[in-house]
Amino acid sequence: MTTRSASLLALLALSLGSAPAFAQSDHAGHTSAPAGQRGGPVASPPGAAVYFVALRDGAVVPPKFVVNFGLTAMGVAPAGSDRENSGHHHLLIDTELPPLDQPIPNDFQHLHFGAGQTEAEVTLPPGQHTLQLLLGDKDHIPHSPPVMSQRIRVTVSETAGAVAAAPPAAAAPSGPKKRNPSPPDAKVYFVYPTDGAYVSRTPVIRFGLINMGVAPAGVAKANTGHHHLIVDSELPPLDQPIPNDFQHLHFGSGQTEAKVTLPLGRHTLQLLLADEDHVPHDPPVLSKPITVTVTKSGRRPRSASRWRYR
Repeated sequence: MTTRSASLLALLALSLGSAPAFAQSDHAGHTSAPAGQRGGPVASPPGAAVYFVALRDGAVVPPKFVVNFGLTAMGVAPAGSDRENSGHHHLLIDTELPPLDQPIPNDFQHLHFGAGQTEAEVTLPPGQHTLQLLLGDKDHIPHSPPVMSQRIRVTVSETAGAVAAAPPAAAAPSGPKKRNPSPPDAKVYFVYPTDGAYVSRTPVIRFGLINMGVAPAGVAKANTGHHHLIVDSELPPLDQPIPNDFQHLHFGSGQTEAKVTLPLGRHTLQLLLADEDHVPHDPPVLSKPITVTVTKSGRRPRSASRWRYR
């Protein structure tokens, strides 16, 4: 594990705090929002519930494990898809619920699954963690009433066995997906920050794109894609869907800017565009990696030796 990777995992490990009151849960583990609780403008149908499949409160899991998402009385649709009685999943890690009438943040503690995924491989450092599912509409805003799971606690152990898997889905066709072509001279770049910049712990990253358009995940449109931000990591395989984890942030609703949370210190950032299935184009449309330094003030220290990351 690199030092940068370790720093990101340490940030998660330190973020665990006291849990708020759980939402109301029935005997099957399905959860409903407290009476009268409101979210955004899109209504959820009666009886809608989201829950963890084969992952129980108090489970002991390995550092890398698959989380399966269950949903009743609603359908799954990608971000950007305005389909009635549908939404897409978000996994909250070691954090309380965000404001329920605003877009769910996209950072290390709020993982977005904007392509309509119903499972995800998650990597966590050893120790105790909390997990919670929260459904979002086409704009990543929770429904009214919000559709969220019970907040569960898991313990990550190097010696734990694999989490019991859900029943296997039908086998996918073998071989990599045929990549969508990118047009000549397509380019993605950072509008802000620039290489070598000093930033705060919660900078707003702005994405620039030339000779292509932006379309949400799940929307197949020629010469378009959506942004992914790679943090302190090498490029993933370019013929496969981009991972969705703490070092690969997805912006599947077509965002062209995003507020992210970074720990103090130096970090590398890189943008990578992908198609409706989160697979990079051919040839890939990616920015040059840049290096930023996070300080408490967001400004260059007065003395690098005396005021390190001040």
